[in-house]
Amino acid sequence: MNTIEALATKNQQRGWEIIEESSIYAIWESIGAEVFLVGSLPNGLMMKKRDIDVHVYTESVNITDSFTAITRLAEKIDIYELEYRNLLDTEEECVEWHATFYDVNRKLWKFDIIHIRKGSLFDGHVERVTGRIKELLTPKNRRTILQLKYDTPETEQIMGIEYYKAVIQDGVQTYEELIEWRKENPANRMIEWKP
Repeated sequence: MNTIEALATKNQQRGWEIIEESSIYAIWESIGAEVFLVGSLPNGLMMKKRDIDVHVYTESVNITDSFTAITRLAEKIDIYELEYRNLLDTEEECVEWHATFYDVNRKLWKFDIIHIRKGSLFDGHVERVTGRIKELLTPKNRRTILQLKYDTPETEQIMGIEYYKAVIQDGVQTYEELIEWRKENPANRMIEWKP
C-alpha cells in the first residue's frame, strides 16, 4: 500500500472511530434532529485534512437546543476551539458549528456541524451530492482526488467539493491543473454543483 492510500485508510478508520466515540448521532437525535454524515468520510476521500462534516435537521432551529447538543458533545470530546455562526436570517437558514478537538492520540480533528431547518432551500442538497459522488467514484478518479489532496500545501484552503468537481466533471489530473481550473471555477459557486 502506498503512502497516500495508507494515510487515507488510517484517517478514514480513525474518523469512523471518532463518530462512535463522540456519540454525535445520539447527541443530536436527543434534541429531535435527523443526522447525516456528508463529505469526505462517507465517500472514502479523507486525506490530510481531518474534518468530519455532519448535517443535522430539525423542523425549526432552536438556538438553545443547538447549544445543548454542542455542550453534550463537549462532554464527550476534547474541544480545543469552537466557532459558532448564526445564519438563520440567510437563505441557508442554519447554524454552523466548527469544533476543533483532540482525539485520544492528541491529533487535531474538526467537526463541521451544520444545523439546518427542514424544508429550507438547501435541505438535502449536500446529502444528494455526497451520494452522487459516491456513485461516480472509480478507483482511478478516487486515486486522483486523494493525490490532489495530498499534493495541496497545508497553507492552501481548497474545499473538498472543488476537488470532486474538478476531477469527476472536468478531468483534472494534477495539482497544477487544479490551480488553473480554480481560476475559472470560483469556490463561492460550488454549493450549486450537482454531479
